Amino acid sequence: MSALFTALTLRSLEIPNRVWTSPMCMYSAAAEGPETGVPTDFHLTHLASRAVGGAGLVMAEATGIRPDGRITPWDLGLWNDRQEQAFARITAAIRSHGAVPAIQLCHAGRKASVDKPWLTGRYIPEAEGGWQAVAPSPAPFAGRSVPHELTVDEIQQLVSDFAESAKRALAAGFQVVELHGAHGFLINSFLSPASNHRTDSYGGSFENRLRFPLQVVDAVREVWPDDLPVFFRTSATDWLTENPEDEREGWTGDDTVRLAKELAAHGVDLLDVSTGGMVPDATIPVGPGYQVPFAARARAATGIPTGAVGLILKPAQAEEIIATGQADAVLLGRELLRNPYWPQHAALELGDEPRWPEQYGYAVQRRSKR
Repeated sequence: MSALFTALTLRSLEIPNRVWTSPMCMYSAAAEGPETGVPTDFHLTHLASRAVGGAGLVMAEATGIRPDGRITPWDLGLWNDRQEQAFARITAAIRSHGAVPAIQLCHAGRKASVDKPWLTGRYIPEAEGGWQAVAPSPAPFAGRSVPHELTVDEIQQLVSDFAESAKRALAAGFQVVELHGAHGFLINSFLSPASNHRTDSYGGSFENRLRFPLQVVDAVREVWPDDLPVFFRTSATDWLTENPEDEREGWTGDDTVRLAKELAAHGVDLLDVSTGGMVPDATIPVGPGYQVPFAARARAATGIPTGAVGLILKPAQAEEIIATGQADAVLLGRELLRNPYWPQHAALELGDEPRWPEQYGYAVQRRSKR
């Protein structure tokens, strides 16, 4: 058996393989009315298809913990009963095909209230149906409107909102909850000195900038069962200090190692390692597997399990990442959009047994014997 198709156990949860569906926003929920943020038949088909395709874990997209925490008005949300009930049929479908249902909880912070990326991607002002963005500091992203600087009381309310959304995720049948601490969204914007200019207990020193993220982790861990894992997605670097010509201060790989140690101590079970998203003009050396070294470094330095992402395209490439201990899982995005059955084909290529549904297996077996 290949390393890619061995099971991974986190706490008491066994995940059948190391090929996982990365959370990818579909921007396909209703933007207003009683169905706001509610998963639709599209989301059911989209997520269940990845389970049918053989992914060991299927993670729902960045899901807003409150209406003004969404990236766009068309994002999924998890703050009311209707949303929770709609998610329940999705988790049941994922589990029925042998995969683990997971969800990424998010607050978009200063990058909230924008149009769909395939339309204009521009900021949507309140007068046009958008809302006031919030952040640790009144520092806008890429020329958008100045975000509201959160008060301490508002920060504490957000901690509670993350916990309440996690409780709903559990009631909906999810077995893994991931906190979105990457890509310039709210949690990430507290971590990075590029966006956090506060002078109180939530800004300044490294320890202060970790305060809100760790409070969120603690609040979620308190309501999440001890036998189920919590993940944390991080941007391992803002790609600012890596460029000697860029004088802006940012988050670094060294910072990520320190963060990983703290997260593990607070009950996080896996670090989902991405990069970037803090500023729009960072110089990023994009190429196959370009983010994997950051996952490998955090894993080697701290022992925390990691997930690797970013242009992981071929089965042999994914197998090497797992077999050589660079990460404990790979999370695929665009490859699984192009081919939901990538895991099944990868298993065949690596000499393993695909996990086809019995309704498909007969046709696959007949073809292989011809």
